[in-house]
Amino acid sequence: MTGQQATQLATQTAAKRSARSQRPSLGAVRRGFAPWENPSAKPFIEFRNVTKRFGKAVAVDDLSLKIYEREFFCLLGPSGCGKTTLMRMLAGFESPTSGEVWLDGQNLSAVPPHRRPVNMMFQSYALFPHMSVANNVAFGLRQAGPGERMSKHAIAQRVDEMLALVKLQDFGARKPHQLSGGQRQRAALARALAPQPKVLLLDEPLGALDKKLREETQYELADLQESLGLTFIVVTHDQEEAMTMADRIAVMRSGAVDQIATPAELYEEPGSRSVAEFVGSINILEGTVSSISQGSVTLDGPNGQLIVNHPDHKPQPQVGATAWVAVRPEKLDIVRLGEDGPAPAANCIEGEVWDIGYLGDMTLYNVRTKSGTNARASILNRSRTVHNPLTWEETVRLTFPPAAGTLLLS
Repeated sequence: MTGQQATQLATQTAAKRSARSQRPSLGAVRRGFAPWENPSAKPFIEFRNVTKRFGKAVAVDDLSLKIYEREFFCLLGPSGCGKTTLMRMLAGFESPTSGEVWLDGQNLSAVPPHRRPVNMMFQSYALFPHMSVANNVAFGLRQAGPGERMSKHAIAQRVDEMLALVKLQDFGARKPHQLSGGQRQRAALARALAPQPKVLLLDEPLGALDKKLREETQYELADLQESLGLTFIVVTHDQEEAMTMADRIAVMRSGAVDQIATPAELYEEPGSRSVAEFVGSINILEGTVSSISQGSVTLDGPNGQLIVNHPDHKPQPQVGATAWVAVRPEKLDIVRLGEDGPAPAANCIEGEVWDIGYLGDMTLYNVRTKSGTNARASILNRSRTVHNPLTWEETVRLTFPPAAGTLLLS
């Protein structure tokens, strides 16, 4: 690349970031990286109409998916949705029943697992108990085929680099049983990174860690991936884990992808009730569409009149059709009935406090509404003490502005 081309590229990148910063953002952005928004960007990994059957059971059903170089991509879904099977097909441990898997412009159909520029970190870590940490990290390097083998000095140097990368430089002589859970996880990560793969696959990488260590490691993994510039694909059923680490998330169900989006888009603009209910806690309010005006939709239902913002560029409902308004608990205001003046004409739900959960940073209120449905509101505990707090069996009013809800058509 010439100096002039580099200057032009830097100018274009700055212009894109400036344009992105000037438009409203759904939540925080982990980094200014979004190749999927560029129509001319070529995917690094591509699943083309992939189906995988085990006997009569369909694990992956005609799935197509594009993942870009240097992306931290997450496959999220419940057990049995096909996410691990999809990862194993990329690694070469399973073969598609039909369809193709491409990596960096190459069809992987005829490429055996050990020849693919992919490495996998297993949920169990699979460290050899009789080997030291250093020998575990060096194992894959010593198994390289002719023409790819490194000298003993080069292997030792690579091992030192990997252990320093994961902050285990003082633990190379220890055996796996002499490490904590978090240290074993980092040793497995160092071993997976040592051969310098183009893609690192992580199958439930944090599942064996306690909550506090899991939260710390999420950020460490995200920072490590960005600093190395590798493509990471992680499989998890933990929504918080996916939201913290990933650039994009594919929510899977029954062998298919329900929605692919950034964490903020998935949370704030779920595409369906199944996605909305799987990602985080949410209230789903059903109604019949009574009117549609520019930028908003009005519904009538068991919980009264509901008005929600709905951009004109999105698919529009039909008057008389059933639709749903999705509202996150933190976007609901909850007040004791009679303490907040007259009730609004819309987006106002009355009910009785049925249950209360104190979580320290917030308090959750489960409300049994007059229509017999349940609604959940959460209040951030900004003060250590609360004067006259809400309690069980009190009658309350839940309200939300039209911008707080999302219209769902399916």
